[in-house]
Amino acid sequence: MEAFADSSLIDADSLPAPRDDRPRLERTSSRSLCAMELEIGWQSEHARHTDVYLAPKVNLWRDIIPAALEQQIMDRPIGHRAVHRFPAGELLPAYEERDCIDIRSGEFNRRLRRTFVEPRAGRFYPRGFIAGVRGIFSDEHLPFRVAEVEGERLRVDLNAPLAGRELTIGATLLDIWGSAGEHGGLCNDVASFVTDRGPGMQARWRGQPTDFWSDLPFVRISPSDDTEFYERPRLVHHLDRTALRQIERLYERLLPRGGRILDLMASWRSHITEAVAPARVVGLGMNAEELAANALLAERVVHDLNEDTRLPFPDASFDAVVCTVSVEYLVRPFEVFADLARVLRPGGRLVATFSNRWFPPKVIRVWEEAHEFERVGLVLEYFLRSGLYTGLETFSLRGLPRPEDDRYAGQLSHSDPVYAVWGQRAA
Repeated sequence: MEAFADSSLIDADSLPAPRDDRPRLERTSSRSLCAMELEIGWQSEHARHTDVYLAPKVNLWRDIIPAALEQQIMDRPIGHRAVHRFPAGELLPAYEERDCIDIRSGEFNRRLRRTFVEPRAGRFYPRGFIAGVRGIFSDEHLPFRVAEVEGERLRVDLNAPLAGRELTIGATLLDIWGSAGEHGGLCNDVASFVTDRGPGMQARWRGQPTDFWSDLPFVRISPSDDTEFYERPRLVHHLDRTALRQIERLYERLLPRGGRILDLMASWRSHITEAVAPARVVGLGMNAEELAANALLAERVVHDLNEDTRLPFPDASFDAVVCTVSVEYLVRPFEVFADLARVLRPGGRLVATFSNRWFPPKVIRVWEEAHEFERVGLVLEYFLRSGLYTGLETFSLRGLPRPEDDRYAGQLSHSDPVYAVWGQRAA
């Protein structure tokens, strides 16, 4: 959390358009509305986590805001940031051991969906999979965790994913406007914007590795050779403009100034801005034409990591490595992450960013089947399995509006979410 306390994480150009039908205000009051960046920071056994959400319309007289934060944001200007640390059990219900229970393996409905689903330790599933347990109905979608699998016994954890965690909540005022006489409407719990719908799923259950590996996790729909699939250049943006700008901002914060950077699984854009001022950027990708179109690259290497996981670079060649919206295509990630540690200098950083869009024929099976926040945990496992990285962190950013000129603007209101995992090469 401290790493991002100096300023807003959201690029100003990505904010919702000003509301012309309401008077703009200089400071908040109990009768105003505001756009707010909400940030939650928490610590698991192996990593630090930061999850950010844009709340575009917080109603300061109706919505439920934790009192400790509400006191800090009243009568404050745009740009003001409030931060409060909540002990475990204060912001969310406390963790209850009685909600971690043993059930018979047969009580997990493996055929609830069209495909057969086998319960795996550490994974999350909608509660409908255990309909009948504790009065749960088959249409319930709240997540629960299969904590342990032992023969005909399953231990299931019904606690919320973040239950039992100390949570630090930050709220940054992005815009303020008057109420224009608005009355009635829904009452939102502001804290739920960042604590619900996924945060917490990134972490292991009580430090035990999550079983992502039992069901042929790295098989793909297309059996064709990767060189054949990537033979045709794809000079397109794989995320919307807003999401790509957030990735650029993240790299600006995380990459060393004047460093030697490897863009892994690169294409025609590297998303590394002038603010980073890299001394040298090397691109390793699958298509020579895409790499040739990338003007930032000082060196271009065509190399298939799924065929040969050994990187064609000397030890300690780079100060940082970025892998942008491509980690989901690796079929031998453990070997790749281990060799990335070799080509990084001690203390050098590896950053993997991704979203919820991909090429279906080549994405690995476990990626498609996992919850978005479980994918963060999956990539975190790649780091952990190597044992070669320290200072592990994860990041998520959701809720930004999709650009009005985006091809999917009429179908999707929100920008593509941004997820990231990073760590430093151990000394």
